[in-house]
Amino acid sequence: MRPIGKLDCGRKLFLFLALLLGMAGSVAAQSDNANVATQQKVDQLIKLLDDPDIRTLLATQTKEQAKQQPEALPKMAMQGMSASDLTVWLNSVQAHLLNVRQAIPLVPGELARIDQKTMASLNGRSPGSLLLLFFGLVAIGLIAEWAFSHVARHIRARRANAQTEASVTDRFYAIGRHVFIELAPLVIFGVATVGLFLTMSWPPLLSQLIVPTLLGLIAGRLVIRLSRVILAPFRAASGETFIRLVPIEDKAARFWFWRVVRFTLIFFIGWASDGIMRGLTFQPTVAAVVGYAIGILLWAVTVETVWNRPRSVEQPTRRTAKDWMLIFWLSVIWLLWVADLKFAMWLAAYVILIPAALPLASSIIRTACRREEMATSSDSAVYEVLVERGVRAAIIGLAVLWLAAVLQTHSAEMMQQAAASRITRGILSGIAILLAADILWQVVKALITHQLERARLGEGSAADAARSSRLLTLLPILRNFLAVLIAAIAIMMALSGLGVEVGPLIAGAGIFGVAIGFGSQTLVKDVISGIFYMLDDAFRVGEYIQSGNYKGTVESFSIRSVKLRHHRGPIFTVPFGSLGAVENMSRDWVIDKFLISVSYKTDIALVRKLVKGVGAALLEDPELGPMIIETVKMKGVEQFGDYGINLSFAMTTKPGEQSTIRRRAFAMIREVFDANNIEFASPTVQVANDERVAALAAAAATNNAIVQKRILNEEAGGEAAS
Repeated sequence: MRPIGKLDCGRKLFLFLALLLGMAGSVAAQSDNANVATQQKVDQLIKLLDDPDIRTLLATQTKEQAKQQPEALPKMAMQGMSASDLTVWLNSVQAHLLNVRQAIPLVPGELARIDQKTMASLNGRSPGSLLLLFFGLVAIGLIAEWAFSHVARHIRARRANAQTEASVTDRFYAIGRHVFIELAPLVIFGVATVGLFLTMSWPPLLSQLIVPTLLGLIAGRLVIRLSRVILAPFRAASGETFIRLVPIEDKAARFWFWRVVRFTLIFFIGWASDGIMRGLTFQPTVAAVVGYAIGILLWAVTVETVWNRPRSVEQPTRRTAKDWMLIFWLSVIWLLWVADLKFAMWLAAYVILIPAALPLASSIIRTACRREEMATSSDSAVYEVLVERGVRAAIIGLAVLWLAAVLQTHSAEMMQQAAASRITRGILSGIAILLAADILWQVVKALITHQLERARLGEGSAADAARSSRLLTLLPILRNFLAVLIAAIAIMMALSGLGVEVGPLIAGAGIFGVAIGFGSQTLVKDVISGIFYMLDDAFRVGEYIQSGNYKGTVESFSIRSVKLRHHRGPIFTVPFGSLGAVENMSRDWVIDKFLISVSYKTDIALVRKLVKGVGAALLEDPELGPMIIETVKMKGVEQFGDYGINLSFAMTTKPGEQSTIRRRAFAMIREVFDANNIEFASPTVQVANDERVAALAAAAATNNAIVQKRILNEEAGGEAAS
């Protein structure tokens, strides 16, 4: 138990500190006597703040006031001009900006106070000696880093000649080697400096100065070296064969590297300064002013980067509306930070960061995995998708978690409510579920796409070709079905995480589905008919079918229809319910029959022999032979026509190849017929005018005249007798 007097004294000191911060602007305008008195009070305050009991008491009271502040704020708003949340929010922003403005004149006095406090804690040591000690730590770390780099350089030189990038494994090995070369010396530097620092005894205040500076130095160098791994800006000058993970030119790589260096140095200087100011108990508003000033430098670096960034060849120097919008948006982010609207600031920053980070991560992963054998290895394709989507999910997940942490920090009163806490957890779990569903879907899609690419190659035996055709038919439908299934399950799980009752929703959807089923019987008929067509394996992609008035090559499927490409070009979209009986002309084999008419004087045995030779020649043809199952043969005489004999021929070929083979057979048959004086049947008219025919005609006419005269005589004799 602490004495009551100390509690009262601490409470008075806390009130005095609040009054001192509130009146800081007017104190600077007082007379010299007042300044002396104020300085005495400040010294007394410093001594009291060094007491651990006073610090503990102030921290406890600050936490209690932070808990009570959300309840007091609405009461203050009720006494003001409005009780709405918007008014309270605007009042808080106005108060913060006013505090920041009032803290600007306090910066020199705060620095002087910290200087006195630091000198008092040094116990008579000069600041130069401490700086020399710090630089000694850094120098020892740099020496250890140089020694390690020297040894690693010799090892790398001995292995450089044996290193290739013929495979994906070699490529990953080269990237890992580059990462090791850049990061391993930094690890040695960090171990040497931090280890030496921990082995020595430091004053508490000096420890609070060195630790943020040392950590900021290591973190800044880590970011710079990682950017060298990704961009490889100096590989052309150094002659190294490092892989550039971002596909850009050397000049652009150097530009982005130096901008990353500038931004990193300023950022970690600000980060270390914030840690130092916290350790030296700077006033929060004064520390915020220093941070905002460093933020102006960060803003200037980003604006210069946007303004001078490398552009396309078509527009090398032209500034676009996008540049002005980016500069405006960066200014909005800085203003939101100054106004202490952290949640809104991070939302505005994510508008720029997320669309830039996701394509960058995908580009890095694809560049690292880019090799020809990736197209033939399903495992490699799945690994690439897993890594790419995993990194994208990690980026989005970390962004959401950081937003949740900022929201929880700056809206503690809201997070204490059960409903708000449940909604926040539901949103986080929903995002995690959707990200997991995206990864699952991308992996499934990659596997299906890889199988489709292999099936389109059509290599192997006839059984393999049939299997490939079957895959080309079913896999697109399976892909669409899995997409709908994964999306539906993910949405249901996300809604369940938000507290939505999924059971009644599914039941209502079932009833609604039944109602739709009665109203759309044709659609249901098409879907169910398509399922049975697939189960019966009635047709596949690439096969030529005919159904009623529709015929053509099957191009693709949907849930309810099939697309047929006619051989003359038009495409038919036919619902499955309208197909009916399907005539598949591309399955297994085709028997092609045709007739040839020859003249009546043709030697049939000779024709059979000649056609047999034509069939043998077709089998020996390197292009047409593999397409023939049974070569062309003459079946015999089909019928006698008006002008010649109709001969029947037949052959068995692979589906879709019969027309090509028939045309070639017709050409070869005509050639052998011409060579052997065999004529094709054709309509003819014969006109005879030689002497023999004339004599016969005259004899016939004489005979006719004699016969007619005899008949007339017989008739005349008969009449006389009567």
